[in-house]
Order: sequence, then C-alpha cells, then structure tokens
Amino acid sequence: MSARFDLNKALAFRTADPAELADRQNPLLQAHLRQALKTSFYQELFARIGCLPEEINLGNLTSLPLTSRHDVEANPEAFFAVPPEMQADLALTSGSTGAPVLVPYTALDLERLAFNERMNFHGAGVNKNDRFLLCVTLDRCFVAGLAYYTGLVGLGASCIRSGPGQPARQWELIDRLRPSGLVGVPSFLLKMAQWGKRHGYNPGKNGISSLVTIGEPVRRADNSLTPLGRELEEAWHGRVFSSYGATELETAFCECTAAAGGHVHPELMIAEIVDEAGNSVKPGEPGEVVVTPLGVEGFPLVRFRTGDIARLHTSPCRCGWRTARLGAIEGRLAQRLKVKGTTIYPEMIFQALQELPEISCCYLEVRSAYDLSDQIHIVIGMDDPATVELGRISDHLQARLRVKPEITVQARDVVQETMEQSGGRKLKRFFDFRGK
Repeated sequence: MSARFDLNKALAFRTADPAELADRQNPLLQAHLRQALKTSFYQELFARIGCLPEEINLGNLTSLPLTSRHDVEANPEAFFAVPPEMQADLALTSGSTGAPVLVPYTALDLERLAFNERMNFHGAGVNKNDRFLLCVTLDRCFVAGLAYYTGLVGLGASCIRSGPGQPARQWELIDRLRPSGLVGVPSFLLKMAQWGKRHGYNPGKNGISSLVTIGEPVRRADNSLTPLGRELEEAWHGRVFSSYGATELETAFCECTAAAGGHVHPELMIAEIVDEAGNSVKPGEPGEVVVTPLGVEGFPLVRFRTGDIARLHTSPCRCGWRTARLGAIEGRLAQRLKVKGTTIYPEMIFQALQELPEISCCYLEVRSAYDLSDQIHIVIGMDDPATVELGRISDHLQARLRVKPEITVQARDVVQETMEQSGGRKLKRFFDFRGK
C-alpha cells in the first residue's frame, strides 16, 4: 500500500478543520483535473470554456460544466485517460439506466478502491478480528464485490467469498465458518434470515453483528431505518450500515457507527448537491448528487451527475470525523413520477409497501396518461393472493403518498419471476413504459 493511502494519515485528514481540509484537497483536485485533461472529452470541454486545470480550485469548481450520464454512455472511450497496457481491470456498470459502460481501472485505481472500502469498514467499526460473508457478485465484471473484498483484506479482516443467491449455501457457510458480518443486497439478506428461521436456524443468535448493504436504500431522509432496514436489524440482531457507490465513480460512501450518512472521503472525492438548474443547494436540502472522484487514473470524471437524489450534511459527525456525509438516496431523477400534480419517486412507494408484512414483493409499471400525468400500476406478490385486502392497501398508499395507484395482486413466485427476468445484477422493480 502506497504512503498515499496510509491509515493514520487518513484518520488525521478526517479530523482536520475545514480550512486545513481545503488546503489539502486543492492540490488533489488540480492533479485530478490534469489527469482528466488526458481524455478527449475533457480536452474538448476545457478548450471550449477557455480554462486551464490550474485555474480551478474548490472555490470555483462549480464554474465547470457538469458531466452527465448521457455523456458517459454515449461515448465511454472519450473518458479513457490511459493506454490499454495500463488497464489492469475492466469493469462494467450495472446498466440499470442504459447499456453497461466499460470502465477501466489501473493498478493504482484498484489500490485506491481498496483504500476507499478500507476506510468505509473502519468507520463502521470493523476490525481485523471480524470475518465477513460476502453475498455479492465477485465475477461478471462487477466491481463492488472486489472492492468489498480488497477493503476488508486491507483492514486485516477475513473474507468468505460466497457470492449471491442460494440461502441454503449461505447458511451452511454461516453455520460452519461463523462470520461476524454480512455484505449484500438488503432484500436478499432479509430473505436469508427468513429462510434460516424456516429451516431451524436462529439468525439472531449466529454472531452476526454488522450488515453492510448495497443496492437498495435502508434509511429515510432523516436517517431513520426504513421498514426493510428495521426488519433486517430485528431478524439478525445486528446493526445495518448503508453503502452507496457506482462503478464509473470508482468511489463509495458508507455509514459510520453514528449512522448519520455516508462519509465523504476527502482524499478520494468531492461531493455536491445541485438543483435541476445545476446550482448548488444549501446543506441538508435535497437535490441531485454530483461527484468528482479524486485521484482516478483510468476513467477520471469531473462533476459527474449521478441522477440520484440525496442531501449533504456538513456538521461534524458524532464519530469524531469532520467530513461531510451523504444522506440516504431518496430517488432517481429518471424515475421521478408526476401523478395529478404530486411528485413521487418509486422508492417512496416501495417503502410504504414495506410497512405491510403480508406483501412479499412488488414492482411498478408506469405509463403516460393523456392528462400529462403518470399512470402507476403496482403489481404485488403474496403467498396467498386470495386473502388480500385491496382497499386497505390502497388506503395505506393514499395516506402515505396522497395518490391511489392501480393495484394487481399475483402469487409471489410469479411476481418474483418477472422481477428476475431482466437478467441484470439486481431485481428489476421499476418498469417504465412512458412514451412507448
């Protein structure tokens, strides 16, 4: 591990006052901009605006144009900053919003990635005495599993590379190898606990103290747990830590023991929240997450619009770190719905439905209506559809969301199969037919 990623120096960085933090971040930002200038996309951008990297600092970074997801998806090679012989690992994005994008990581990028997760796990209280069961994909060009693995190993902890799926296999490993933590998609970790209870295991007494989640929100905007998050903690008798990242960012946020948002790692990223016009919003206000990942060699991005809605908290954290924290993801701009004047996000619907224990799974279908409103159809999966109380579900949604969507109830297995048919890494819960 290079001196750049020294743990003690990193911890001191996180307790520095804001002025010292800025003094140390500015050289990192300018070095990152010089690397970005090696790409054809940013060469054209800097030439167009008549600016040089050395003219940019934290104070005027917002004067640079935003980089959109469309820019990246339209021509990924325009963001390559190193020749093929320096590309140590070739990762693919999940493709949840478009075609999967190839993202090359250099050897230094992989070292940086491991350090990112090392700091995330350290903040969550993980140490060398822990043993984690990784219920995430470590193959198929998926980078998150690799990040978790190298971060834990770098911290001195042990890893069990199980991968996703097959609750029976997961429980065999838990019973035999006794991990102290799990990493996985929260809905699957809950499914594991439920399977275990049905087959004679006791999830709450198997020594699992930490559950690091990926892919689905487990917290609300006020940092309280969603129904899914509460069920997870109750089932496993462990603490939930939410993480958030993206392959193209080569950067991830994770909650610390204070559970008050995912920490921004100052030597690895600059995070902003902007409104629809691209202007910065005040701390604590919702907006689109924009990230400049510092120190990336292979695929350097500048002011990248993630399309995700969240809030940035800048007050010092109870854990002692003074870095900003990214709040829970509240929705995706591309999935924003307008129903008779009310703006909602699918995640709001999913969280409301999580409060009804009889609902096993669900997905949304959205179509355009003639009155410029979105038409929402919720397909709910239940073990016994004959027992459904549609009126109760409809009233519950209206009370939570102020809208009454159309609801269809089917057998749980049928709904689950539809969600799995997309073939992606995640279950598909949002089917957008607007304009089609």
